[in-house]
Amino acid sequence: GRKRVLFLFVLPSCSLAVPFAKMTNTKGYRRGTRYMFSKKFKTNGPEHLSTYMKIYKTGDIVDIKGNGAIQKGMPHKIYHGKTGRVFNVTRRAVGVVVNKRVKGRILAKKINLRVEHIFQSRCREDFLKRVKANDEKKRQAKKEGKRVQLKRMPVQPRTQHFVRTKRNEPEVVEPIPYEFVA
Repeated sequence: GRKRVLFLFVLPSCSLAVPFAKMTNTKGYRRGTRYMFSKKFKTNGPEHLSTYMKIYKTGDIVDIKGNGAIQKGMPHKIYHGKTGRVFNVTRRAVGVVVNKRVKGRILAKKINLRVEHIFQSRCREDFLKRVKANDEKKRQAKKEGKRVQLKRMPVQPRTQHFVRTKRNEPEVVEPIPYEFVA
């Protein structure tokens, strides 16, 4: 039969082995924030004065969102998108307590941020609206001498009913045959 010949190419130890080495991740403070801290389309330019005119009080619930245009008093990327409670207010900055998950536990972290990087949170809006509505319902029920259900109830299933086909012809659902249009 035929003899098989094996050719072995040995490359000298030079820079040819370098392209196959894997690159490591960068270790920077703002690593992976290319889109996180970028300004949205058509929102460039100087910061609006209304940002600085907002009043924050101790106990307010605020959302943290890093503004890439202002580097001073910026939160670390870990806190971007988190919600916390104000514990301290100074001239230009606000102290916020935020929960941070570290391995298996949740730690309350105190961070100082400039006002450009925080917004009043809307997380309690629905709750406060419901409290007002419930108070009004209570007042009405007391006036009429009735009891009222204030707890939120899930949407119940529809009650049983007959489906009549007298003026409601059944519709046949089937795929439409493919037609090639030249």
